[in-house]
Amino acid sequence: MHDPFKQIDRKEIELPETVFIRDIETKVFQSIVLQSLSQIEGVETLEGNLFDNLLGDGLDGVKGIHVDQDQKNHSINARIEINVAYGISIPEKAEEIQNKVAQDISRLTHLHVGLVHVIFKNLISSKPKPGIDIEEMLDKRAKVMKSSSERYEEVF
Repeated sequence: MHDPFKQIDRKEIELPETVFIRDIETKVFQSIVLQSLSQIEGVETLEGNLFDNLLGDGLDGVKGIHVDQDQKNHSINARIEINVAYGISIPEKAEEIQNKVAQDISRLTHLHVGLVHVIFKNLISSKPKPGIDIEEMLDKRAKVMKSSSERYEEVF
C-alpha cells in the first residue's frame, strides 16, 4: 500500500513556516574537483602541481576549473581544463575524470551534475624535470660571494 506521507519531509510538518536555504560557493565546487583530480594519475591542472592548488588558499583563481550552478534545476555544470601525461588514452582518462568528479560532487552536495566537460589542453612531458640541488646552489653562491670579496680587497 502506498503511504503518501512517507515522501514528505518531516521538517515540513514540524516547522511549516520555516524556509530552508542552502547555498554553496563556487570555491567549494572547485575544491571538490581539485580533490577528485588529485586522486587520478596522469593529469595536472593548467597551473601545474595539484597539491600546490590543494594546499593554496587562492582558490578564487583556480585556472581551468569553471563551475556553473543552475539554481532552477538544482544542477551543476563543470568545465575542467587539464594537462595529460603522454601515452595515456585520452578517451579513457576523460571518462575516469568525468565519473569521479560527478560522483564526488553528487555525494558531497546532493546536487545533480548535469555536465562534466573535460578539455585536454597540453601533454605533460614524460621526461623528469631537473630538480634544484640546494647544496650546489649554496656552493655557487658562496663562490660568487668569495670572488666578490676578493675583488673588493684588491681594490682597497
